[in-house]
Amino acid sequence: MIAHLKGVVLERNLTDVVIDVNGVGYRVMVSLLGLSRLPETGQPVSLRIRTVVREDAFDLYGFATRAEEELFLLLTSVSHVGPKMAVAVLSGLEVEELTQAIAKGDVARLTKIHGVGKKTAERLVLELKDKMKLISLPGDQKTKAAPKGAVSSDLVSALVNLGYKEAQAEQAAQLASERAGAEAPFEALFREAMKSLRS
Repeated sequence: MIAHLKGVVLERNLTDVVIDVNGVGYRVMVSLLGLSRLPETGQPVSLRIRTVVREDAFDLYGFATRAEEELFLLLTSVSHVGPKMAVAVLSGLEVEELTQAIAKGDVARLTKIHGVGKKTAERLVLELKDKMKLISLPGDQKTKAAPKGAVSSDLVSALVNLGYKEAQAEQAAQLASERAGAEAPFEALFREAMKSLRS
């Protein structure tokens, strides 16, 4: 089983990244938040990997932190929640926010995640509420504030890398800044931008 990959970003797509490891390209599924943090094409990258083997597929799922990987494993242990749904859930909220929402039984917040209905949210709370304390959250998990200009530039860049046109990305970034506040952290602005692009 592949547990870790260290190489160079060969290609970035809407839901995955191709990592070149000594001439071999590995396609790795990542969450939208994880994708937004990946380095540019041609830059070195290191990811924790979970290998999911099925009858018709051999899929790799990548995570930047141990906490994200642990949460992925817990999510996929829930009935009717497969790897792709788990990645969708991880795309909607930061690990710390997600663990808090599940631990507190905040179904309303969970249903705001794209693709998560009320029944799925209730199952997540029912089956995982008492397991959230098992997640190894680092002490510095909270996002540090970055300069306003840098955050806006990074947001536009992340959206363009996801396949949106630059004009669309800039408009979404501006709207996100108005809704979440100009001083909001990157992750909050990214979520607002994605909401506006999907609507």
